[in-house]
Amino acid sequence: MAPERVVAIAFDLFTLFDPTTVDRRVATVLGADRAAPFAATWKTRLFEYSWLRAAAGAYAPFHQLVDDALAVAMRTHRVSLDADAQRRLAGAFVELDVWPDARDQLERFRARKLKLAPLANFSPRMIAALLDHAGLTAMFDAQLSGDAIRSYKPDPRAYALAETWTGQPRDRIAFAAFGGWDAAGAQWFGFPTFWVNRLGVAADELAPDIATGSNLGELGRWLGAG
Repeated sequence: MAPERVVAIAFDLFTLFDPTTVDRRVATVLGADRAAPFAATWKTRLFEYSWLRAAAGAYAPFHQLVDDALAVAMRTHRVSLDADAQRRLAGAFVELDVWPDARDQLERFRARKLKLAPLANFSPRMIAALLDHAGLTAMFDAQLSGDAIRSYKPDPRAYALAETWTGQPRDRIAFAAFGGWDAAGAQWFGFPTFWVNRLGVAADELAPDIATGSNLGELGRWLGAG
């Protein structure tokens, strides 16, 4: 069922930006044949590090985790990159391509007077740089980063940043998740949650009954704000 009385939407950044941009950047540096396994190791280790640091209370900002996970990928795949090449790869995270439907759908949400904010594990400077690069800064009323509580989603304190921002209870804030784990975390927190499953990932047992669609238009229809 569609949520009622929603006044704001918090977005995981990857519902708006295509993370496979990173894979394409890797291909420009390493070549197409080596890109997929390298990028998979890099991104997998990056999110493992965020979850482990959140669980252990051993916070480090996300841009550091990007560099740390890149170092592991280089060792794993026996790749030697100079400092400039490493900067080019890490820079992909703040130069992600915008999903084709994102800009128009954000305009529709704004026209319905919904408050909008990314709620991300990215560090504040990464969020600001990414939105600026895409020309989307003005679309949002706030930029919410787990850095404010020195932890990462799915730590409930990260989701609670949206309550602090809006001054509204969690049942009036919709959350748009990109990953099944994030959808589960947001649903457990109490957000009306929609999994924007852009990559067609199999249903996750953490939250098997969650509302799901493949794009932001379906999120809009679920909200009655399409």
